[in-house]
Amino acid sequence: MKSRTHAWTTPEEIHGQLQRHWESGALLAERLPVDGGEPLFPLVLRLRRPTAREITERFAEVAAWIRQLRDNSRDTLGHGYTIEFRRQGNRVQGSNELPATLIVPSSEDALRLLGQRHDAERFDALAAEILARQPRLANWLRRQPLKVLEHEESWPRLLAVLDHFQRHPRPGCYPRQLAIPGVDTKFIEARRGLLAALLDEVLPASAIDAEANGVRGFNQRFGLRSPSPLVRLRLLDPALQVQGLSDLSLPVEQFATLRPAVERVFITENQTNGLAFPDVPRSLVVFGLGYGLAHLVRTPWLQEVEVHYWGDIDTHGFGILDRVRASLPDARSLLMDQQTLLAHRSLWGEEPADKRLGYTPSRLTDTEFTLFLALRNDIWAERIRLEQERIDFGWLRERLGAACRTTE
Repeated sequence: MKSRTHAWTTPEEIHGQLQRHWESGALLAERLPVDGGEPLFPLVLRLRRPTAREITERFAEVAAWIRQLRDNSRDTLGHGYTIEFRRQGNRVQGSNELPATLIVPSSEDALRLLGQRHDAERFDALAAEILARQPRLANWLRRQPLKVLEHEESWPRLLAVLDHFQRHPRPGCYPRQLAIPGVDTKFIEARRGLLAALLDEVLPASAIDAEANGVRGFNQRFGLRSPSPLVRLRLLDPALQVQGLSDLSLPVEQFATLRPAVERVFITENQTNGLAFPDVPRSLVVFGLGYGLAHLVRTPWLQEVEVHYWGDIDTHGFGILDRVRASLPDARSLLMDQQTLLAHRSLWGEEPADKRLGYTPSRLTDTEFTLFLALRNDIWAERIRLEQERIDFGWLRERLGAACRTTE
């Protein structure tokens, strides 16, 4: 008969069970002071045992399995698991003692079996140092004990950063200007995710901007300055050039105070379209905005001029147009109409599924909303997308002429 002893719990599987407790952090978290809660030890392990039929038909294999468990147990090695036996009768083999329960009595037993005593001692020393300086990190250490070891070399500087922010909450400077001995900007930037989790634990709610999240929101969340988004623009009227310059980039705050002598502002996300945009009297085009669009549309003087937004013809593009109108309710769409879409049928692409708008915009005109619904409902084809840069520039020039004539 082919051996099937692997169906019963082996010493290797016992090791695997304990290893999972190590990898979850439970073996280290158990070493920290806990207010209430159930202790991890003594830890009862899972045990797959032979059935009564297997004991009858494979008694020699069962006996070898028991010897293997004994040879790797605490009674033999001096550490690890103990075996609780229960007497079990068998009509063929008589009465025998069989393993009924496997128990790891203590953390020390588990660590010695895994060969992790040294790492546990390192954790103890680090945790003691961290909690002596930052007792509010106790809960975080219980949740993330392996990160304590992972960042062992960084803790002196991490604690220095935490100390600084506690003494100077919301410092209002650039990270480069933080005066923390031994800590440079690169250290903070490379560990923003970890530092955010730690600062959330040790700072009062008044020192945290709960609206800002993630690595991108680190500076805003903890009161640091960030480089202003740059606005790139082209002056489309040669008469408005600044000492012969037509292509300019400047921080959004400076754009807000610029107030050029224009009557129209065209906004397009696509850089190529911005660079190739035709000349238009008393006008400029803003492009390549990315995350800066939300800042741009809050520029006060844009309320005083005619604003045209040119986006992709897809549900996401109409979502952006909808958000633009939250700040600029009179903004007009450019080349985001059914005639333009159908005239460029051969250039249609497919809107990525994860980019499709998950809500119904409320600031579209009736004509725009009809087109939005047609796109969302896949009237012409599935997930249609006409990107700005695919539209013929002759078509653009013709529409620009019409748009400008209607406002003169």
